[in-house]
Amino acid sequence: MTFKDAAAAIAAAGRRMDAMGWVPATAGNISVLLGADRMAITRSGRHKGMLAPADVMLVDGQGASLEPGARPSYETLLHCGIYRRFPGTGAVVHGHSVANTVLSRRAGAEIRLAGFELLKAFPGGPTHDTEVAVPVLDNDQDIPRLQAVLDALWNRTSDAPPGYIIRGHGVYVWGADMAAAMTRLEALEFMLLCHLEEGRHTR
Repeated sequence: MTFKDAAAAIAAAGRRMDAMGWVPATAGNISVLLGADRMAITRSGRHKGMLAPADVMLVDGQGASLEPGARPSYETLLHCGIYRRFPGTGAVVHGHSVANTVLSRRAGAEIRLAGFELLKAFPGGPTHDTEVAVPVLDNDQDIPRLQAVLDALWNRTSDAPPGYIIRGHGVYVWGADMAAAMTRLEALEFMLLCHLEEGRHTR
């Protein structure tokens, strides 16, 4: 994929996420892997529903800008951590929906989703008759420290989660390409919203 193609895919994902209410104000970030040591990612402070090609930039595999003076998303290192940990990942999306924000503020170390038809959208979920645990991590403005917590979490399990949520902040989801990442995000957000509604009506 060329940088131009990656920027177009990122902008399209941003518009979709904005239309769904998942990236208010300048929230969220989106990236596409372009090679072993290069990725395209949204610049810091850009509204994801109004991205132009100039709002996407290049960074290396350690998250350092390849454009002098340009500043990538503050959470670029979390994207790097996903690409490093899950080979075959081609795109990462991060959003701030009402459902993932509210549920993560109430949750413990995970949110469990069971019996939903859309669990089939996740790898290893051939039917609805399964259960998935979505990890919830405490928010931390020290991104390298937060990435270290994630690395420790991944080292304790051989199962790859469908994504993870930073408490009161937002969700990270990934896939082989942007279409796969967005499919996973939409499925997860639907189930989280159902989970939120179920909680509201069972009180």
